[in-house]
Amino acid sequence: MTPRVLIVEDESSLRTSLFRAFDRRGYSVVTSGKIEEAKMLTQGSQNFDLALIDMNLPDGDGIEFMEQFKSASSNAEVIILTGNGSIESAVRATQKGAFHFLTKPFNLEEMMSVVDKALVHKKLSTENKLLRKELHRTYKFDQIIGQSESIQNVLSLVQRVAHSDATILVMGESGTGKELIARAIHYNSDRSLHPFVAINCGAIPSELLESELFGHMKGAFTGAISNRVGRFELADGGTLFLDEIGDLEPSLQVKILRALQERSFEPVGSTKTVSINVRVIAATNIDLEKAVEEGRFREDLYYRLNVIPVSVPPLRQRQSDLPLLINHFIQIYSKNKGRGLVGFSPEAIDCLSLYNWPGNIRELENLIERMSILKPQGLVELSDLPTKYQTQKPPTKTENIFDIPSEGIDFNTAVDTYENALILKALERTGWNRNQAATMLRLNRTTLVEKIKKKGLRPDEHTEMI
Repeated sequence: MTPRVLIVEDESSLRTSLFRAFDRRGYSVVTSGKIEEAKMLTQGSQNFDLALIDMNLPDGDGIEFMEQFKSASSNAEVIILTGNGSIESAVRATQKGAFHFLTKPFNLEEMMSVVDKALVHKKLSTENKLLRKELHRTYKFDQIIGQSESIQNVLSLVQRVAHSDATILVMGESGTGKELIARAIHYNSDRSLHPFVAINCGAIPSELLESELFGHMKGAFTGAISNRVGRFELADGGTLFLDEIGDLEPSLQVKILRALQERSFEPVGSTKTVSINVRVIAATNIDLEKAVEEGRFREDLYYRLNVIPVSVPPLRQRQSDLPLLINHFIQIYSKNKGRGLVGFSPEAIDCLSLYNWPGNIRELENLIERMSILKPQGLVELSDLPTKYQTQKPPTKTENIFDIPSEGIDFNTAVDTYENALILKALERTGWNRNQAATMLRLNRTTLVEKIKKKGLRPDEHTEMI
């Protein structure tokens, strides 16, 4: 698209020279010698990419007009022209939003070099805004697929807390979409125009993780050949996502706790304190309460992170969402790539509904991507599924669970035994995460904790009943 340029300059000879210079480059150029005339030119559908504005015009202040122009054409860049090349004038112009400040007389080639940089900057700024809009669209809450009660409860909670600055702890098994939840919170918060920085605390060796988090100074250790900015500082103003926080070494737990409490830290090898304004969202697939009890995780850090707990349910607890999720991933991996996969047969979906999904949504996504390649047309039938998905057996019927002897049973003892078995099974499936187990059993967490204590249940207890 041909760049549109506005020139507001009262010296007719310079105005003509500027017009010719831009016209030779094929730009669309509009010129004016006064502010009032320029205001008329910028009304209506006139969209400009760049403006060159003299600071001292016959009917007003060019910088004041620049502010009005930029409010109407927010994506346009402005270069201020002036015969008074004082530092004060240059500072004032740039503070008000000018891209550059040129003192007359100037070389036209030098000016065109500045113009090129301004237009590149404008292009990058526009692309950045479009990218941010796309991120907002991608991570809107309605992009988190699911109508089940468990996932709707999660969405209701994160929508309420997104605009706060409270620290959030996202809990759930691997593959449940914890980072998707974290990104949705960020891009729907007041920090959305600032960075979202993610780091997997379990994927980086402990001896390197401190430097990754807090940065380091040149010479701080072998291989530190230059200064490096850490993730905390990179996320300043935005959100830092600490994935797999439960894998942190105790020494790093102390340093992260201090950074959260004091909103500051020292890079490795530095005595200078760096202040930060960061919202932290942490995630874990282990039971941090249990880790605290076992001395593997600091209690004070746990409570600092667990201001707003969000428990993301595993896929096996939201089987009613399976058809929606399948259709969602088909849209991504089939139709958007020119393939004709239209869905899964009822028999295939019924079989997938019986599967336990240890890899959760990530496993389902991988399956849909595989099917979109191996079965690019029509419906995926039961026979098309990999063997492990075809061999699912329906759950045992309730009437086959119980065996009442002819002499009868003690009802209260039987009910108590069955309740113990239900609770233990839920705890075993969730790795003894009481929040997730309570969600699975549709109990209040406090109710479940009271039952566990009252019954004296322990991780090493087992039952054959369920």
